[in-house]
Amino acid sequence: MGRAHEVRAASMAKTAAMKSKLYSRFGKELYIAAKSGVPDPDMNLALKRKIQEAKSNQVPADVIKRAIDKAKGGSDESYIECRYEGFGPGASTIIVDCLTDNQNRSVTEVKTCFNKCKGAKLGNSGAVSFNYENVGLFIFPYEDEEKMLDVMMEADVDVQDIYVEDGEMTVKTSFQDFGKAQDAIQGLLPDVEFVVCEATMLPNEYVELTDPEEKDQFDRLMGLLNDCDDVNKVYTNVKVSE
Repeated sequence: MGRAHEVRAASMAKTAAMKSKLYSRFGKELYIAAKSGVPDPDMNLALKRKIQEAKSNQVPADVIKRAIDKAKGGSDESYIECRYEGFGPGASTIIVDCLTDNQNRSVTEVKTCFNKCKGAKLGNSGAVSFNYENVGLFIFPYEDEEKMLDVMMEADVDVQDIYVEDGEMTVKTSFQDFGKAQDAIQGLLPDVEFVVCEATMLPNEYVELTDPEEKDQFDRLMGLLNDCDDVNKVYTNVKVSE
């Protein structure tokens, strides 16, 4: 099982990647980006890059437009970011990022999810995240590593890794250079179709759940978290079987 598979499986808990959840996530993130400046991608670089990321994740144009129009309309909705870290069945670890307008509600919902699953429990801040790294992660069809590295160097991107496997290139960059790297890739490959395009957290080590009960409880936990409206992203060190 190759590296590309491992990072793809663990990059963002796409056990939570039902379309409605993905659209909801980007709806909030686009709204926040639009509210943070002028709601015009030509004048707001953060919004422009978030739109590019949304399109790379096949978010429909009407979802993007609604989020920007909402910001233009003067909506006074506000969201705060909060993170919860915990331990799942077996040796699994989990990081849950929320975007919420009610932090008390979000912590209660996340805690309930963990409490409902055997072998899972919430930990303190930093209990899990110390063993993860923040990165920009891109996976897309392309095979010229030397050319891609040249492009990244020209764009002054801090590249942590580039490799090709089964016709797909994986580029891992520093978290801070996610936007620059995305612009560089799309400058070289205007019609690129990303398999993965996200600023994410990757574990330093992966685990595989082989016990059926542990796997069932882990899957249940992921499902429960996915059902929470406030949950925006979930990261885990569990290697997902193909």
